[in-house]
Amino acid sequence: MPDPRHHDLVIIGAGSGNMVVDSSFADLDVAIVADGPFGGTCLNFGCIPSKMLGYTADVARTVGGAAQYGVEASLRGMRWRQVRDRVFSRLDAESAEGREGREKSDFITVYDGHARFTGPKRLQVEQGETSVAIEAEQIVLATGARPTVPPQVADSGLPFETSDTIMRIDQPPRRLAVLGGGYIAVELAEVFAAAGSEIVIVEQAEELLGTQDESVSEAFTELAGRRFELQLGRELTRLEGSAGELRLVLDDGTVVEADMLLVAVGRTPNSDGLDLAKSGIETFDDGRVVVDDYQRTEADGVFALGDICSPYQLKHVANREAEVVAHNLRHPDELRATSHDVVPAAVFSNPQIAFVGATEQDCRDAGRDYAVGTTRYADVAYGWALEDTDGFCKILADRDTGLLLGAHLMGSQALTLIQPLVLAMTLGIDAKTLAQQPYWIHPALSEVISNALRAL
Repeated sequence: MPDPRHHDLVIIGAGSGNMVVDSSFADLDVAIVADGPFGGTCLNFGCIPSKMLGYTADVARTVGGAAQYGVEASLRGMRWRQVRDRVFSRLDAESAEGREGREKSDFITVYDGHARFTGPKRLQVEQGETSVAIEAEQIVLATGARPTVPPQVADSGLPFETSDTIMRIDQPPRRLAVLGGGYIAVELAEVFAAAGSEIVIVEQAEELLGTQDESVSEAFTELAGRRFELQLGRELTRLEGSAGELRLVLDDGTVVEADMLLVAVGRTPNSDGLDLAKSGIETFDDGRVVVDDYQRTEADGVFALGDICSPYQLKHVANREAEVVAHNLRHPDELRATSHDVVPAAVFSNPQIAFVGATEQDCRDAGRDYAVGTTRYADVAYGWALEDTDGFCKILADRDTGLLLGAHLMGSQALTLIQPLVLAMTLGIDAKTLAQQPYWIHPALSEVISNALRAL
């Protein structure tokens, strides 16, 4: 067997891992192992295409709801294939361009294939019928995660879709069953509802988005129930039928019929196919790779970032971790730690949801002495302009210090409105200072934040 090819640095994964390497690494021999398209999940199967499709769905809903503003308009439908091709022609080109740039690099070698450890700092890259052995002084694991598929579906032998596949289908189904009630489930349900599909959501919890603040999950579930069929507090026992004529048999005997099934019950870290035990890398019970504050694994010279190790499966977190890894690879004597203290996130649903920090149930369970301030969109002037009777901003603060503990928004522009609250939590600005020191533009929608702060 020939000796393995030596590199100074190997990146396993072409998503956020690809962001680690810039021109400052040009003095090294770098390799990137790509088991899939460049750009990873975010560019090809996740964040970006779902939001491009989601915005198109928003446009369709705006046209369909124009009458409430006294505007005469009619919605004749979404041209799905045209929308899909517009989205993926751009994203596929971005992915190809990313690959081409790396392949043309003077200091980077791209390996297409699946990498497995054969020993400390040694890898075998499987490339179809052949394989190549490589080794490196430093290795970065950035292989992400994949959709979780329960055995009731996987073992049925019947067709199903996941977030990796459904956005590229040729035609929206007449009736789409969505298994799961988290953010991926509700975001894609919104897309296909706007595309003309009838939606039924099956979720084992009693509410959708159950990890959200209780006020948000309760309100969102009530709104979703007006537009979708909801089977809540139900579990799938078996999948029957045939392609295009599926039957989901639930634990209470209910049978849900659909022509397509979307499985969106969570994501599994891609650690189980790397033979990590041969390298001395430890994992948690859920499959996440164990890392320290500096993104280092238990194995010398091996770092990890993104969904394979992070408690937050969010692209902006993976990007931050990639920045930390890049710094620590180049500056081993000046290590930088990753902070996960204040991590905002959003659900690109209808209505939008954005959140940061603790939920009210978190505060209650922890025995915190906290105050709650809430303002509804309908209570501010721009909310009147939007005719928004459902949106609200809820802020939690420590009763003694006034420091923010958490913030939760549901409604138009929530994805943007959350940011001043993220800054306040990050910089330690108390609620009174944030409410009274800066000017808040009137009658902008940001008044829901200032009023919620004053309500504390």
